[in-house]
Amino acid sequence: MSKPARILTFKCAKCAKPVKVFLQQVSACSHITPYQGICGCGEIRRHATGNAETVKAFVETGATHSHHHH
Repeated sequence: MSKPARILTFKCAKCAKPVKVFLQQVSACSHITPYQGICGCGEIRRHATGNAETVKAFVETGATHSHHHH
């Protein structure tokens, strides 16, 4: 299994400039690989790969733990 990329680049939703998001510390939740960065305009950009529901919750709130059961 290959390691996830440490840095990804996206377009800012607010100003359309490129934003670099960095791989976050792997949380207790192993369902996703979270990334986060801040654009020069101050807009926070989140991205994640993995479990769709957990990814959606992280992108919306920044939390890596949602209401899932193991």
